[in-house]
Amino acid sequence: MPGQPSRPGSTAASRTPSGALLLTGHGASRGNALGRARVRLPHALEVAEQRIPPAKVEAELQRLHQAVDAARAEMHDLRQRLQGALNKEVGEFLDLHALLLDDPELLFGLDELIRSGPYSAGYALRVQRDRLAKVFDGMDDAYLKSRMDDLDHVIGRIHAFLQKRPPDVKGMAGEILVCDNIAPSELAQLQAHGVVGIVTAGGSALSHSAILARSLHLPLIVNVPNVLQKVADGDVLIMDGSDGTVTINPQAPDLRDYRVRLREHAREQRELGRLRTKPTRTRDNVDIALLANAESSEDVTQAHALGAHGLGLYRTEFLFLQRNELPDEQEQFETYRDAALGMSGRPVTIRTLDLGADKADRTGLTLSNEENPALGLRGVRLSLARPKVADTQLRAILRASAYGKLRILIPMVSTREEILAVRRRLAKQAELLRAEGHEVAEHIPFGAMIEVPAAAIALESFIDLVDFLSIGTNDLVQYLLAADRNNEAVTELYSPLHPAVVRLLAHILRTGQAYDIPVAVCGEIAGDPRMTPLLLALGLTEFSLHPGTLLEVRRAIRDSDLSVLQAMAPKLMQARDRRGIERWIEKAR
Repeated sequence: MPGQPSRPGSTAASRTPSGALLLTGHGASRGNALGRARVRLPHALEVAEQRIPPAKVEAELQRLHQAVDAARAEMHDLRQRLQGALNKEVGEFLDLHALLLDDPELLFGLDELIRSGPYSAGYALRVQRDRLAKVFDGMDDAYLKSRMDDLDHVIGRIHAFLQKRPPDVKGMAGEILVCDNIAPSELAQLQAHGVVGIVTAGGSALSHSAILARSLHLPLIVNVPNVLQKVADGDVLIMDGSDGTVTINPQAPDLRDYRVRLREHAREQRELGRLRTKPTRTRDNVDIALLANAESSEDVTQAHALGAHGLGLYRTEFLFLQRNELPDEQEQFETYRDAALGMSGRPVTIRTLDLGADKADRTGLTLSNEENPALGLRGVRLSLARPKVADTQLRAILRASAYGKLRILIPMVSTREEILAVRRRLAKQAELLRAEGHEVAEHIPFGAMIEVPAAAIALESFIDLVDFLSIGTNDLVQYLLAADRNNEAVTELYSPLHPAVVRLLAHILRTGQAYDIPVAVCGEIAGDPRMTPLLLALGLTEFSLHPGTLLEVRRAIRDSDLSVLQAMAPKLMQARDRRGIERWIEKAR
């Protein structure tokens, strides 16, 4: 299931009935693909020590700087070509890589090595990479350790340009990339050049790359043991992103099975298409609200066309991540106004700025030297620490409220004081705007995101201050289980099916019901149709999900009998481990 790796078989390698070799990993993004293998071995700077004559130092420095500039230009070009939702999903990582390319410690160290060796640019790059790797390896924080992957990706780009061998993504139409791991910033580029699927030896089904692959509908299988040893360039592969299987050099029966799966998928898509205008109602006639997550005009258009009841989460970070300067009030106002107009009177939930953690920022708004960004100045904390930025955004939202049913959602809430502080600022800005002659809605619903365990546990201490709640399960699970979803070493620990997660979700939903406060879930699990029975059993009546999964979840809801699921809920709450919850889901479907 999305957000949860599929379980591999008892052995990583086996045979199909026809005798073809079958490898099994974790399905991270569903879909079937047939194509030639393009094997990319793990990046390693195997550059021998090479000294240069002192007279060639300046020329070598120039060669290095030209390679850095070429890598920077390549990323800028890709950034400019991104559209819609990809602006945020891929752009975050391109921005981070661009920041690394401008890192004085990296660049100064390279220059010094070339001068002091004097070394060739390639060898200096290897030495500096190894130095920084030791620093990263010595860190206690898993998040910072994981940034070494980004550094390797950037250094690999520079090295390729030094060799006058820019990363080759052209000529890959109809191919399946087989590699050690995949960076989020590569995915859109690979798909644009015709790559039909990706298989990796490492990686996690819960990583940013996996989430992005699902948004792109690009089949991805991760954690396939020995795949780099078993697959050779040019092998024909069949990959199934649902069950995590890779068939190497399939035989006639395997190809027939593949064609059957494609026909079944096409039939399923036609059936889903018929649900565009159908109500989101359970078999026992209970209406459920399906809201969409969005961050672009394309998302808004798609949500409207698919019959979403509104936008449950409109992310505003993309306005800040695409530039070197902060967006002004007018630009933000026009963006929020257009979202309101695009949904034609349906509610639109604007989440205030949620920069911080792993979201690279060129504006200087976020801190660049936090030891643990995931637990640092992010979400509402950053907004309160930058009051002028917060006031500009609140004014823009308030002005846009005259054009539709806008709601305000505050991220990363952990205390009552934070909510009070934002509400005071909101009231003050509304008063000022009215005095300036602007039209502002009389009442704008105010909500809090529940993604910090402390907020979930102490919900009753501030629930009187909000009109609605939205559960951000991605961060809630991460913080509750102390397991970074992007850290392969703890992949098995990060799971929304942990009993503690299920019980905390139940507590939040019960508390909302007791106080007559609507509660939505806007994390990855809301868009997973296999999680739909569990969420319905817990009492969820509002789903907020990516538009691409809306029809699948609508079908799952229409296939569900709410009274039956609620009768099964006590058994769910008694589950003592993940496998017990998985068994419950199997019975409920």
